Amino acid sequence: MYLIVRVTSSQEKITADILENKVQRTELPIYSIIMPSGMRGYLIIEAESESSCRELIMNEPHIKGMLPKPLDPAELDKMLTIRQMAQEIGINDIVEFMSGPFKGYKAKVKKVDTTKEEITVELMDVAVPIPVTTKSNIARIIQKAEAA
Repeated sequence: MYLIVRVTSSQEKITADILENKVQRTELPIYSIIMPSGMRGYLIIEAESESSCRELIMNEPHIKGMLPKPLDPAELDKMLTIRQMAQEIGINDIVEFMSGPFKGYKAKVKKVDTTKEEITVELMDVAVPIPVTTKSNIARIIQKAEAA
C-alpha cells in the first residue's frame, strides 16, 4: 500500500533519510520511501499497512501528517514516469517563449540546467541584454545553434 506523507517543503531529502534510518533500526514493514520530483512537500511511503506507516512517521521532525486515502498504484505509475524533454535545448540555440511574461519574445540560450529543467537566456531585440533564468518547458526552439 502506498501512502502520501506531507513534509516541510524543501526538507524532503532530509526527512526521507531520517525515515530510512528509522526503518533500519526498528525493522518496520516499510518497503520503500519515494521522493517524487515535482512534488514538493510530499513523500510516498510503501508500507505493509497504514498503522506501520503511522508508527514510522510518529514524532519525527518535518512531518506534517499523512493523507487519509492510500495512493492507487496506477496513479503512482503515472507520477513516476520519466518526463523527457520533448526537445533538447542547447547553448546558443534561439528560442521563443510560448507563455509567461516573455511570451512572444525571442532569446539566445546561454546556459542549460537539465536537473532543474531551467535555461538562462539573453532576450533579443532589447536595448540592454539581461540574463533571465526560466523553465525550459515554456520555450520552443526556433533555430538550433550551428555545430562547431
